[in-house]
Amino acid sequence: MNFSLYIAKRYLKSNSKNTAINTINWIASIGIIAGSMALFVVLSVFSGLIDFSLSFTNTIDPDLKIVPKTGKFLTLSQEEVNQINKLTDITHYSKTAEERLLFTFNEKQQVAILKGVDSVFTKVSTIEEGLYGGQWIEPGTLQVVVGYGISQKLSMGLMDFHNVFQVFVPKAGKGEINTPDDAFLTQTLVPIGMYAISEEIDLKYVFCDLELAQEMLFLKPNQFSTIEIKLKPNADENQVVQKLNSIFNDRVMVKNRAQLNDSLYKMLNTENIAVYLIFTLVIIVVLFNLIGALIMMILEKKGNLKTLYNLGTEIKSLKNIFLFQGTLLCFIGTLIGLFLGIVIVLIQDYFKLIMITDSLAYPVKLTLQNILIVLATVTVLGFVASYIAASRVNKKLLQ
Repeated sequence: MNFSLYIAKRYLKSNSKNTAINTINWIASIGIIAGSMALFVVLSVFSGLIDFSLSFTNTIDPDLKIVPKTGKFLTLSQEEVNQINKLTDITHYSKTAEERLLFTFNEKQQVAILKGVDSVFTKVSTIEEGLYGGQWIEPGTLQVVVGYGISQKLSMGLMDFHNVFQVFVPKAGKGEINTPDDAFLTQTLVPIGMYAISEEIDLKYVFCDLELAQEMLFLKPNQFSTIEIKLKPNADENQVVQKLNSIFNDRVMVKNRAQLNDSLYKMLNTENIAVYLIFTLVIIVVLFNLIGALIMMILEKKGNLKTLYNLGTEIKSLKNIFLFQGTLLCFIGTLIGLFLGIVIVLIQDYFKLIMITDSLAYPVKLTLQNILIVLATVTVLGFVASYIAASRVNKKLLQ
């Protein structure tokens, strides 16, 4: 065993004759344990909040989404359909057509996206799980499913035959516009279902049958806005993206969920980094106690160090004694803190002790990544703090 490490372990296990030094050591140890536990719990809570926030978009966003690089719509040939059908990593894919349009109901207006979907759409997304009332649309009908937010804005209920729910589609062309009919194609729709996912999404979409949307948007049967894809559980996403780009000759963009919600991911990751840095700063402050404890230990063991130095021990080895001691103290304290933090996270996850609302518990998520981040952060910072304290061991001290 390394000489410096052996002595460091002896110093770590034994108590000092000085009560003040023992007290400072205990304060430093408790600070490291508490700091590690707090950092892990906060990171786990934030991981839970990230998953909770993204769960709303995951309800409606597919695993992969094909969008045109230029223009609003893409044309899908039969050959491209055949090649997509041969991809074994894809379980289902759905073709959609969408456009931002004006909707009216009982003299109230609301701008939203009309999204035409085919019969496979409910297999690609879990939108049906978000139905708040009514049922999903049937193909070949004028039925639509609206968001709860849109229904609130328009004061609209389901199957209300006393008022007309209409959509206005701008007509392409040139010339003078003398009447609204010259500018807009008007279509009466039948609200048959209502979904409730999140405030933003509930105000965004009105779902209808794909053929109805293509007809209103003056699209050909093989023209679509997007192709939404559901992958197999163990599929290689990058490989699928490469194959899709090859099929479409790079005239489309293939986006995953992170890319579809890049602004949300950036915001959540920025907040996560900010929280991590704040609690890292707290740990740095706590480690000043460790520096003080090691320096007092060096002063107490000054006689022993002189003896070892006179026996031929190098100053570097003497420094390493306290470097190893401080680093081991941080590592052990971090392990204890992580254990306590994991227990707290598991208790919250299973018993829901802290609630946001009466029905919603504070979300937490236990991940290996957070464990490694805490272990690496506190150990590295402890190593730096121990190095600073160990640098007090020099020739001047030993003379």
